[in-house]
Amino acid sequence: MIFDLPGRFWRGNLHTHSNLSDGALSPAETAQVYRDAGYDFVAITDHFRAEYGFPMADTRELRTDGFTTLIGAELHAPRTEAGQAWHIVAVGLPLDFAAPDETETGPELARRARAAGAWIGMAHPSASLLTAVDAESLDAAHAVEVYNALSDRENRGDSWHLTDVLLNRGHRLTTYAADDAHLQPQDPPPCQAWIHVRAETLAPDALLTALKAGHFYSSTGPELYDVRIEGDEITVRCSPATKILLTGGHPGAEVIQGTNLTECTFPLHLFRNTHCRITTEDASGARAWTNPIHLAPRPPR
Repeated sequence: MIFDLPGRFWRGNLHTHSNLSDGALSPAETAQVYRDAGYDFVAITDHFRAEYGFPMADTRELRTDGFTTLIGAELHAPRTEAGQAWHIVAVGLPLDFAAPDETETGPELARRARAAGAWIGMAHPSASLLTAVDAESLDAAHAVEVYNALSDRENRGDSWHLTDVLLNRGHRLTTYAADDAHLQPQDPPPCQAWIHVRAETLAPDALLTALKAGHFYSSTGPELYDVRIEGDEITVRCSPATKILLTGGHPGAEVIQGTNLTECTFPLHLFRNTHCRITTEDASGARAWTNPIHLAPRPPR
């Protein structure tokens, strides 16, 4: 499990916009918002569209000893089953990444970005009305954006259902939360959803390697201190919670509720031969999620 890996957790956001596209603030001002909120890193992922001149925010000068940035963009190409353009988060792009032409599809664009070294996220599937057919065609994706704070404004922030469908069909995807901040006056406040990445250093290359390996968990508030499997049980240690759940690729759940819960153990038998995850929820309703945990079949006795 990631909690035993060398290094520490670094807090960051992977989906953010500046005034290079439809955000309110400059890249420097946007990064300062996250630095002031105690984040360790941010990826400014402006809309890579012709109407904005295909921007790629060069944030390298904003890096300091205690704060860094990842280069990326939100890529777009036609078209999903609902008739809309794709929204694809690509983090770790080269600054000279070429704009798509009129014939390049979303899946093709994502493959090209991944081949260029980027980590690929399937942005806000629920808000984009992605179908399972759409999602399976995006075969370059590393991860699904399972919670998007901006989309939550329209009650489409949560994309766990589609993610479980994909995982049950054999797609080995990780999962991340992001706030998709544009910092416009009408938007929800920034810094509402993030990931904690386990890496030995804050170097951009180290963070990108950890992202691709799935060495992170997601949160809108709570912290996970340890999750470990021993035999047929999974044990969780976390910041104070009112609910801790074990859910995944099988209908049903293991649930414990109470006040100031900080540790619990669940049996794993419900999720053998499939995947599971831990979710914790605190008194304010904020949640934290592990990445999917794939369980091997129980060996014969």
